[in-house]
This record gives sequence, C-alpha cells and structure tokens, in this order.
Amino acid sequence: MRRVYLDNNATTQMAPEVIEAIQESFQFYGNASSMHEFGREAISGIEAARSSVAAMIGATPGEIIFTSGGSESDNSVFAQARDMIDAGSKRNRIVTSTIEHPAIIETCRYLVKNGYHVDYATVDSTGKIDRAAYERLLGDDVLLVSIMAGNNETGTIQDIAELSRLAHAHGALVHTDAVQAIGKMDVDVNSWNVDYLSISGHKFYGPKGVGALYVRKGAPFDAFVKGGHQEDGKRAGTYNNPAIIGMGRAAQLIMDTSREERETLWKLREKLRTGLQESIPDVVVNGHPTECLPGTLNVSFAGAEGESILLMLDFEGIAVSTGSACATGSLEPSYVLLAAGLDVELAHGSIRFSLGRYNTEADIEYVLEKMPSIIKRLREISTR
Repeated sequence: MRRVYLDNNATTQMAPEVIEAIQESFQFYGNASSMHEFGREAISGIEAARSSVAAMIGATPGEIIFTSGGSESDNSVFAQARDMIDAGSKRNRIVTSTIEHPAIIETCRYLVKNGYHVDYATVDSTGKIDRAAYERLLGDDVLLVSIMAGNNETGTIQDIAELSRLAHAHGALVHTDAVQAIGKMDVDVNSWNVDYLSISGHKFYGPKGVGALYVRKGAPFDAFVKGGHQEDGKRAGTYNNPAIIGMGRAAQLIMDTSREERETLWKLREKLRTGLQESIPDVVVNGHPTECLPGTLNVSFAGAEGESILLMLDFEGIAVSTGSACATGSLEPSYVLLAAGLDVELAHGSIRFSLGRYNTEADIEYVLEKMPSIIKRLREISTR
C-alpha cells in the first residue's frame, strides 16, 4: 500500500542532511558550558547553529535564545508580560487573536483565570485579522500584542508588519508565533519590526524538542526557565547539543531552498484543491484563497465527519489532520474555523492537508484517486 504523508503542519520529516549533522554532533559530547576543550567543541557547534537560525530570520546571533520548542517560546513571552504587570506596569492589558495556537490560547485562559486582562482580535471569513476591530482594542494600556504569522489550520497569512506598526504606535510590545511560517513565507524580524518571535525546529525538517525565541535587542526579557547561566542567563538548562546543531542545519537548508520549495508546494496545493473541487460536490475551501501558506489546504465536506474521513484515508495509507495536532482527541469542531464564521457542521467535516518538501505529484494523484469514493460512502451513511 502506498504511504502518503500530508500532515506536515503537525510535524515534518527530518531532512537527511539534518540527520547527518545530528549524527556527526554526537562526537561533541562535552557540556557546552564547560571551559575545557570538550566543552569548547560543543559550544562551537551551538554558536554556529545560533548564527544560522539568526540569519534565517534576519536577526543577530545575540538575539536568539534556544528553547525546547514553540510552546516554550510562546509561554516565555507571556510570562514576561505577566511579570511586568505584577511589577506594577501601567500597561496591564494583552491583545491576541481568536485563532492563535493552543500554546497561546491556553496560556491566555490561564492568565484570565488568574485576574489578568486579555482581549481577542476577531477575524473575517478568510481568517484575516479584522483590522478595524484590532485597532479598537489598541490603547496606551496595552503591554503586549501577540498575533501569529501563518495559521496552522487554515494557512491564512497575517500582515505582521502592519499589525506591528499599529501596536507600536500605542507603545505596545509585539510578539508573533512564526512556527508555521518558517520556510513557507518571507520571515524577517526587521521588516516585521517585532520584539519577539517564536520558532520550532520540527516544523522545518529539523528535530523535535528544540526551538528558539527571538528577543529584539533592548526588549525586556527575564529567564522563564531559571537555574544556570546558559543563554546569557536567559534560559537555564544544559544544552541539547545534537538537537540545536540539527536545527541549525535545518535553518541552513531553508535559506538555500526556501523560494523554490514554496513555488513547488503552491503548485501541488493547487493541483489538490482543483482536483477535489472538480471530483467532489459541495466542497468548501477554508482560509484565504491567495494569502495562504503554500502547502496548507483546509477543506470542508458537507455531510461527512472529519474524523471519519481521516480514518478512512489512514486505511489507504494517507495521513492528514482534522485540525491542530495539539487538539487531537477532542471531538469539538475547530475553534479556528468557528472564529472565521464557518458553520458548525462544516467545521466538523474539515480536513487539513499540509504538504511538505518530500511530497510529489504522484502523492496528490493518489489522494485524488481515493477521496471521491470515501466522501461518497460517508455521505451515503450519514443520510440513512
């Protein structure tokens, strides 16, 4: 049976070059915080990786803090905001959006539960931030604005540069979760003018369990993970040499191949989209039609449950998702799709196809071969 992996927004396959770099890094087993030769060998690899990650997003190496992944990076920024509010900041309000990743949505729920003030910007039917509603939320009491660059479920891209400009006009700090954006769109911390930016290695063909947080020089930041002096005192914990070095290699590959990959992914996405719409009736494509991450296609099928579609595709060797991987196990419809005004039934019938570097036209043709009969069968069952 053919195996087709179309769940790259959940995680990506490690690039062979990354695996090779990780294997080579095992010889640098010294503690990178140690002053002897073994430690110096390890820190040399880590600092090279830091330079690569920084270059990938237009930052300087000193602005990069290595973390365990996107969730820790996000939480670190919100912990900074909480600590500033607790310390008596006159700015005591946080603004985010209704379509953020659970790492931010759940953190905000926790903050609200504990008495902090969080406001949520709404989105239009394509998943784009409603600019007028967003501007109404801004004010001189806003400490932090956090808006994701590209949505993990629909792929809709936000105008971070403009949203950042508006927030900075009111004196707020700006954070963006760019976990899904890396390698799929231009990511530049200077043109975006953000103060904080989160990334995760396993979303761009690197290892799991490692990520980074960009902190603009001069932006407030205190250690979220406290303990040792690693990361210039900004993030304690013994360095994960292989994972960091692997992520650095993945960043190099992104800089070498990103633009060509984006063009290929968009062509494959469009082949899948048009094929589904031509072969299956009543297909709804979610998200923005053009301002969208090139490998993401979120589709709703009326009269068919997303979980059932997923399982039947899995029987055919095709891996997809019904939404954020972090929400797996929940039978609730996607809050991202509901926030965009999608009907509850259609939200229940949504499937996210997320393509990646190693997908081919043959993969798409195989999916298009299997999908019509699956949807037809499920719709017949639902009407009995």
